[in-house]
Amino acid sequence: MSLVKKFATVASGTLASRIFGFTREMLMAAALGTGPVADAFNAAFRFPNTFRRLFAEGAFNSAFVPLFAKEIEKNGLDGARRFSEEVFGVLFTVLLCLTIVMELSMPFLVRYVIAPGFIDDPQKFRNTITLAAIMFPYLACMSLGAMMSGMLNSLHRYFAAAIAPVFLNFILIGVLGWAWYNGHDAMSVGYGLSWGVMAAGFVQLAIVSTAVRKAGIKIGFRRPRFTPNVKRLLILALPAAVTGGITQINLLINTNIASSREGAVSSLVYADRIYQLPLGVVGIAVATVLLPELARALRSGNLKEAANLQNRSVEFTLFLTLPAAAALLVMSEPIVRLLYERGEFSPDATRVVAGILAIYGLGLPAFVLIKAFIPGFFAREDTRTPMIFAAISVIVNVTLALTLFPRYGAAGIAVAEIVAGWINVVLLFSTLAWRGHWGKDIPLLTRIPRLVLAAAVMAGGLYYAMQWQGHLLATGVPFLVQAATVGLLVAAGGIVYFALAFGLGGANAGMIRRSLKRKAAVGVKKQGSDSA
Repeated sequence: MSLVKKFATVASGTLASRIFGFTREMLMAAALGTGPVADAFNAAFRFPNTFRRLFAEGAFNSAFVPLFAKEIEKNGLDGARRFSEEVFGVLFTVLLCLTIVMELSMPFLVRYVIAPGFIDDPQKFRNTITLAAIMFPYLACMSLGAMMSGMLNSLHRYFAAAIAPVFLNFILIGVLGWAWYNGHDAMSVGYGLSWGVMAAGFVQLAIVSTAVRKAGIKIGFRRPRFTPNVKRLLILALPAAVTGGITQINLLINTNIASSREGAVSSLVYADRIYQLPLGVVGIAVATVLLPELARALRSGNLKEAANLQNRSVEFTLFLTLPAAAALLVMSEPIVRLLYERGEFSPDATRVVAGILAIYGLGLPAFVLIKAFIPGFFAREDTRTPMIFAAISVIVNVTLALTLFPRYGAAGIAVAEIVAGWINVVLLFSTLAWRGHWGKDIPLLTRIPRLVLAAAVMAGGLYYAMQWQGHLLATGVPFLVQAATVGLLVAAGGIVYFALAFGLGGANAGMIRRSLKRKAAVGVKKQGSDSA
């Protein structure tokens, strides 16, 4: 399977999850707006969700995958199964203890970590504690699920792990539909969503565990022991968790800061949901596929293939991400109005969320590039260097957020996030190049400025088109009219961008065709050895 086809497999599942996520957020915005229950739920959900991405997806997709791939190459599926059972026993025990401790400590955590600004509103403070306690077991399910997803990715079975998150949105949409049908109030909706999150964790875990068994690996429970393999995993996982979850660390810190202003937490969450669509579809797909492929190429000694994988991944991500960033920058207000402005979500909320989303658009290429650069370190089992850069990024984010939030509100926090992201990109890339792990690629260097120019021209065209057709995008215009207008603008912008990208030489048919047909050299080598 070609690299791009693997990207597409993961991206299709992620895209489905994001689309249903939009549906969920649209219903939530209509039911809760940016009011106190929305703030309480979003703050409470961000806590287990941050831990999930920090210690589950970030750590295991970065540390577990290379070690699991090494076991497959050295000892086959039996060796990989033994390693998985060793890790599972330790992970399950740690998660059980962590869940108990966190549940007992939830009042303290909400007061000092999650949302200290809620203390002035006793009802919101109590609601956040209760909702976070209901949802926290979601972390344990998703952490175990992330381990199994890493196994599936190493075995080139990407779809089950990519599609499983869709079921969180299915369940929450069902909860919101039931609440609307029965006329539930905001507080009942918040509690229903929290129980839905916990149920979704068990459903997603069941999906990936079933897929692992079908892939030929049946994991049994072993008494937790710190074997050499487990110790190696833990040494790699701690810095990998910090590095891979840098965005989540910043989001948790920013939630803490934003909790002191009414509606700021929910505004950031609503903007983040839209911005996560291109980030998830492109960035997460590339990072998920690139890490095991790059690790395999390096272990086989194929440095040329490793360099080619890195360069083509950056080229592919920028080719798709730059127009998305330009569209978010220019079209943020009509996009937010179309998706959210109804029910409890007011025009004022639209303007606030749109301003945040436009700022996120400027940072989108940075966060996608981070996901393309980090595998260059993790595949070489270097998780310390990216962790240091992540720590620098966090310091920059916190300093700027504390400085800008009092004056600019949630928009100041968004600025802090993207500045920190771009600093992380510069540090990662310059270090890879300095170490000789990122070879000069003339086609890539010549294509990037042409893609930037194509995206800039597209953005200018969209801006003037919106001035011309602005009356069709205003508050009060029927939903279908707004949807059709936004859809036509996006389609026209896409045509302009891709025409310019190909016309200016930022992309060409040969590049796309080679990407679609090219198979990883290590994969070819494996097939040859299998046939022998």
